[in-house]
Amino acid sequence: MFEKLANIFRVPDLRKRIGFTLGLLAVYRLGGHIPTPGVNADKLQQFFEQNRGTFLGFVDLFSGGQLRRLTIFALGIMPYITASIILQLLTVVYEPLAKLQKEGELGRKKITQWTRYLTFGLSAVQSFGIAIGLEKAGDFVVNPGWGFRLMTMLTLTTGSVFIMWLGEQITERGVGNGMSLLIFAGIVVGLPRGVADLIDKIKTDAWGAFTAPAMILLIALMIVIVAFIVYVERSERRIPVQYAKRVVGRKVMGGQSTHLPLRVNAGGVMPVIFASSILTLPQTVGYGLRNNRYFGEMIHALGWGEPLYTFLYAVGIIFFAYFYVSIVFNPNEVADNMRKYGGFIPGIRPGKRTADHINEILTRITLVGALYLIIISFIPEWMITGIHLNHLPGAVGAFFERLPTWVTNGLGVNFYFGGTSLLIVVGVAMDTVTQIEAQLIMRHYDGFTPRSGRIRGRRNWS
Repeated sequence: MFEKLANIFRVPDLRKRIGFTLGLLAVYRLGGHIPTPGVNADKLQQFFEQNRGTFLGFVDLFSGGQLRRLTIFALGIMPYITASIILQLLTVVYEPLAKLQKEGELGRKKITQWTRYLTFGLSAVQSFGIAIGLEKAGDFVVNPGWGFRLMTMLTLTTGSVFIMWLGEQITERGVGNGMSLLIFAGIVVGLPRGVADLIDKIKTDAWGAFTAPAMILLIALMIVIVAFIVYVERSERRIPVQYAKRVVGRKVMGGQSTHLPLRVNAGGVMPVIFASSILTLPQTVGYGLRNNRYFGEMIHALGWGEPLYTFLYAVGIIFFAYFYVSIVFNPNEVADNMRKYGGFIPGIRPGKRTADHINEILTRITLVGALYLIIISFIPEWMITGIHLNHLPGAVGAFFERLPTWVTNGLGVNFYFGGTSLLIVVGVAMDTVTQIEAQLIMRHYDGFTPRSGRIRGRRNWS
């Protein structure tokens, strides 16, 4: 294993890419210690500690703990993700954008430019909502007024745009997906705080006689979840494909059997990030309106752990799982390419029947992948804040009042050990390792996994 790790630093281009990625991640973490002017950081952090098991803690997760300190990077990558979602949705319903997307590299550059502009606008709106919310929430602001609001908008919006630039640079000149790595870095930084939280619960005997068994069960559950995530992320449905023999000049081409791999979770962590960012937007903007007589009830219903939030979160994950797959995989195009090169699925006619067959299989396994994402994503919610079924109106809510307190109010366990955070950490780590491994194999080095093997050059056969 050490020999394989050493191979990374023997390739100059790969060594530079990894160094560049680590350098920009260090810049991202450095910006996480620069506070926004005019904010009482100590009181704000105390407030977040008191509301650690709520929606605020969930939002703070994706910013790497920077929202609790309200640093210049407090908005994190969420505005960019939200802007990307909006434009991708518009490409489906707005014909000019769909045509622009099909124009190749020039069209993608234009859409990327519009994404940047929209990110700027969303960042400005969210930062203004945060400034208003801080002024109304308590004595978090030293000198409230329009001066503080404009300064907060300028600081947070600039920080969000700079994070967007960092992510794009990592994707272009580094290793891995830049946006995912920034979220990954923010979550990993919070892991020591999660360990300290568990140790504190053990010292204070937080759950009484049940504390020791609960910790053992929690650690075992975390190991099982990690194994489950790795298993599903590597699972794929292989469709057998046969290529007919054809004569090209004096050579006989084709005639071999292969397969078309369809991943169970083709969207990775993106459906979870998309769904959570969409639900984050109204909570962030409307946080200062939570006591408003017109909007307060709606904001409360969209709170983390509430039945409406849970339902919309599940629906959003399913929707974005199918939406993301529809963008990255086109069955009609795959079927046309197979027919062009003489390939066919045994028992299925080439052309439209092949496309329909692939689409049918893809629809089924995507649903399985979406349900897997829902289960993994709801684990932290159930462990921290419980299932607020007792908040349902009428006799339904009264019926669920009979449930034990730990079911409706949760255990208050830190969510760094399950669910969305663990899914992102494992998923991003696997994707990054796969990309590094591909770079090594391309340069005739062994990969990390036993099945990767070395691609042997001509000199090895002589």
